[in-house]
Amino acid sequence: MSRHSRWPVRVVEYVTVSAKIPRKLKELMDKYGVKPGPIIRRALEEEVKRRILEEAEEMARRLKERVSHIPDEEI
Repeated sequence: MSRHSRWPVRVVEYVTVSAKIPRKLKELMDKYGVKPGPIIRRALEEEVKRRILEEAEEMARRLKERVSHIPDEEI
């Protein structure tokens, strides 16, 4: 907590991710005022979320296989 504030300060660190795209796509982005940052962030967040859910589903499937022989009354 900061010495001069009663509220905790949350520090977020950022890194740069770059990608090569076709020149024509960049020209169209400029023409239509498309800012890549928010779109890239959203797409990456959605993809990571999708993969986390896939991993959780796989873990649940494996756990189900491991405990399938145990009667419900014992769980």
